[in-house]
Amino acid sequence: MFVVGGESLIDLKAEVVLPGGDVIGRDGENQIVMTAHPGGSPYNCAIALAKLGNDTGFLCPISADAFGDYLLGPLNAAGVTPLLAERVKEYTTLAVINFDANHNARYGFYRAADGAIDADKAIAALPEKLEVYQIGGFCPIKPDEAEAWLKVVNAAVAKGATISIDPNVRPSLVDDFAGYKARLSRFLDLAHLVKVSEEDLEALDSAKSIDQHAADLLARPNCQLVIVTLGDKGSRAFTAKGTANAAIYKPPVFGDTVGAGDSLMAGTLSWLSERGLLNADGLGQLDDGQLAEMLRYGAVVAGINCGRKGCKPPTRAEVDAVLGA
Repeated sequence: MFVVGGESLIDLKAEVVLPGGDVIGRDGENQIVMTAHPGGSPYNCAIALAKLGNDTGFLCPISADAFGDYLLGPLNAAGVTPLLAERVKEYTTLAVINFDANHNARYGFYRAADGAIDADKAIAALPEKLEVYQIGGFCPIKPDEAEAWLKVVNAAVAKGATISIDPNVRPSLVDDFAGYKARLSRFLDLAHLVKVSEEDLEALDSAKSIDQHAADLLARPNCQLVIVTLGDKGSRAFTAKGTANAAIYKPPVFGDTVGAGDSLMAGTLSWLSERGLLNADGLGQLDDGQLAEMLRYGAVVAGINCGRKGCKPPTRAEVDAVLGA
């Protein structure tokens, strides 16, 4: 089983925009009308993995409120197993979304339920057969939560799982960025596969080039593969044996970029798993050609998702149809 551990939340998006750019309510009053969409990077990735045909579990506290009910719907529809059956009293975490001029999503967060992690319950919920454990981006943000999630990750390591991480660095969520970087470093030391965005690297250390960041990550105790997403400039991949670049896949009609990175992550994990390469030995041996093929697959998964509004990852059949065209 693939297990993704980390945050789920509700994305709140303003929907009504007048020609002049003012946002108002549908009844004409001076108010903002928001629509609610299920989200969270680990949540999105778990759904994308399941839709690509992988046996997938999601490890996150789900609120007993109505938004928690709403979050469970897409998980169940995709075939994802919620591993923590007991719902929590904390309210569902909210993310308020704005978009920049390039249609990239920008977030403000109001956290609650996703942080109510109990390490013992989470460890007990891990399946016996665990191929991959994906670390969610919010896990290192708060010291107490980081300690709990580190116990879970170490339990996954003890089960022989390959560890991947997509940190989704959010400086606006962090009071002490130096402390956050130290906590994140402990997670990175456990990961075999690290997927980061160009923006993540800029936030962590703007003085380093992408190549230097990748080299530093590969020098960590367990890291064998680094994937860097570059927005509309595509993606890059690095191992000790090779490097590769890939362009984005442009869908016929553009929706938005919500969940693009999560979809690419799921696509690359799926590609690696199907070829028996999703392990420390296999990841480290990937050469230029294999890395290029992997990135192309991930780009198609992400691109199809970007043809829709919100995170709606494609099925395996949809991806095969594009690749076979």
